[in-house]
Amino acid sequence: MATPTLDTPETADAPPAASHLITATFRIRRFNPEESDEARWEEFRLDIDPRERVLDALHRIKWDLDGTLTFRRSCAHGICGSDAMRINGRNRLACKTLIKDIRPERPISVEPMQGLAVLKDLVVDMEPFFQAYRDVLPFLVTGGNEPTRERLQSPRERARYDDTTKCILCAACTSSCPVYWSDGQYFGPAAIVGAHRFIFDSRDEAAERRLEILNDRDGVWRCRTVFNCTEACPRGIEVTKAIQEVKRALITRRL
Repeated sequence: MATPTLDTPETADAPPAASHLITATFRIRRFNPEESDEARWEEFRLDIDPRERVLDALHRIKWDLDGTLTFRRSCAHGICGSDAMRINGRNRLACKTLIKDIRPERPISVEPMQGLAVLKDLVVDMEPFFQAYRDVLPFLVTGGNEPTRERLQSPRERARYDDTTKCILCAACTSSCPVYWSDGQYFGPAAIVGAHRFIFDSRDEAAERRLEILNDRDGVWRCRTVFNCTEACPRGIEVTKAIQEVKRALITRRL
């Protein structure tokens, strides 16, 4: 066992190690409807570890500098999807974005997602997004009596829709879609991903209903295959591919 030792005068007087902190500027788009109809930009400077996340910086700003700053967050581990926002012009999860990865030598811009009404600061109205999701029946639909055992499914059948089970409903894909920006009636990528997850589930019996719902002027045919949604997804879902598979199913009715 090691023997504890006391600091010698040399070590006791040694200068502290060089700080690993950097000074970062956060340029945040602020909006308070009780004060003004116009949004404004406000800058905050922080000494912060570049290995920390943007969410950590927002916490520091709210707790130490301006308690009125408003944003959503919950689990802080990339599971709940609550803290999606535009960071340096791209939709990201604040809890998954490290400061060192977004060029902190320049001002870091943080603003609410596009295409959804801003309620305050970084908080947007998610109700239209969730309504579109509810409209595609995002749940298992079966007929007959309640089963007495689990509904069996082969690994191959499960793999058919595995990718779209990863969605966390953060709206990063939908709010990155230029079609959704121009027409809020479009179902949007996330709703189509939610439908895909059940359309191709071998246990489900409502695929035709979902396909008819999406076979609408505001359904899958509005997609222009820009790939913004795929690039924005923090879970790595191939969103554009899923939309194309739903289109193909509509054309061939082969699931």
